[in-house]
Amino acid sequence: MKNKFAGLKEEFSDLEYVTILEDGYGVSRSSDYIIYSVEAEAIDRVVAEYGRATKKGAIVGGQTSCKAPEIAAFERHLPSDIEIISCHSLHGPHVDPKGQPLVLIKHRASQQSFDLVIRILACFGSEHVHLSAQTHDRITADTQAVTHAAFLSMGTAWCANNQFPWEHSRYIGGIENVKCNITLRIYSNKWHVYAGLAILNPSAKQQIRQYAESVTDLFKLMLGGHKAELEKRIKAAGEAVFTAAGERGEPLLLSDEVLDRFSLGKLPKEKTPNNHLSLLAMVDCWWKLGIVPYDHMICSTPLFRLWLGVTEYLFRKPALLDEIINISIEDNTFRSDDLEFTFAARGWSDCVSFGDFSSYRDRFEQIQSYFAPRFPEATRVGNEMIKVLLDKT
Repeated sequence: MKNKFAGLKEEFSDLEYVTILEDGYGVSRSSDYIIYSVEAEAIDRVVAEYGRATKKGAIVGGQTSCKAPEIAAFERHLPSDIEIISCHSLHGPHVDPKGQPLVLIKHRASQQSFDLVIRILACFGSEHVHLSAQTHDRITADTQAVTHAAFLSMGTAWCANNQFPWEHSRYIGGIENVKCNITLRIYSNKWHVYAGLAILNPSAKQQIRQYAESVTDLFKLMLGGHKAELEKRIKAAGEAVFTAAGERGEPLLLSDEVLDRFSLGKLPKEKTPNNHLSLLAMVDCWWKLGIVPYDHMICSTPLFRLWLGVTEYLFRKPALLDEIINISIEDNTFRSDDLEFTFAARGWSDCVSFGDFSSYRDRFEQIQSYFAPRFPEATRVGNEMIKVLLDKT
C-alpha cells in the first residue's frame, strides 16, 4: 500500500539487507523469489496487477489457505518462464511454527528451484509436507472447514442467546473449556482467514453442508425422543471413526486434567450435563463423508487436533457416550442452546453455499464485536492449551 511506503522505509532504514519498494511492480521486477500473502478472495486481482512484471526466471508462490484459485491465478497471469512453488503453514498467527506442518507444492518448477525454496523456508523449523494443490485443498477441507464451521456456529448461538458462556457454570470445565477457548480464538482473528477456505475450496462447501445436515438430523431425533435411532446412528458413526485408533491402543489426546486446567471461569463443584450436539454432529459428519481424521494428522492444525481430542474423549469412553445419549433424550437443559446452534450451523452453511464474502464478513464481525472484550484472555489461555497439546503430539 503506497500510503505506508514512507513509514515502512523509515522503520526499516537501519536494516542493511531490507529494501522497501514503493509498490508490487518494484517487488516483482527485482525479486528472485516472491510470495503472495493476500486473501484468497483477492489473489486473482493482485496477481493480474503485478504478475506481468515478474522477473524472468523467478520463483513465485502463495500462502493462501485454498490453492485452487491461487494456482489458477498464477497460471492465468504469470509468464510461462516463471516457476510456481506454493506453500501453506498449517497453524495460526500465535503458534510457534517449529514442528508444525508446512505444505510445499511443486507445481511448475525444476528440482533445483524446489530445493532452494526448501532451504529458504527451513528457518521456520516446520515439518515439510509435499503435496499437490488438489490434495492440499482436499485435506485442508477435511481438517479445517468443518472444524471452523462448528466453532463459528457455537459463537453465533451464544451471541443469539445473549450469553457469555464463561459466566455460566454449565459451560465451564472439561470439554466446555475447549469449546469456549477455541471459539473465542477463531473470532479474534480476521474473517478472511476462514472465508477463503470455506467459500473457495471446492470440497469445503459439501462438508460444511453435511455438518449442518448432521446437526439438524440429530437435533430432530433428540426432540422427537427417538432414543434407539439416535443411539444406533451415533454408535455407528463412532465405530467407523474411532475403532481403528482404539484397536491400536493409541492414548487419548486429551485428559481430564488437561481439559479442566484451561478455564475462563471458576470451576463449578458439579458439572451440568450436556448432550454435546456439536461433537456428536462432527463425528456423524465425518462418518457420512467417509473421513477418518487420524489419516490426516500429518497435515493437521493445532485447532483440529484439539477438536479431534475432545471428540475422541467422548466417543472412546463408552460409559460417557451412553450418558450423553441419555441426556440427549431425557434432559432439556440445553434445548434452547441446541436450537440456536442448529439455526447457526444451517446459517453458516447457507452463507458458504451462496459464495457471499460480504455476508460472511458481516456475520463474522457482528459476533466478533460481541466477544471482543475477552479476546486477550482467551488468546493467552488458548496458547497455553495448544502448547500442552503440541507437547503430547
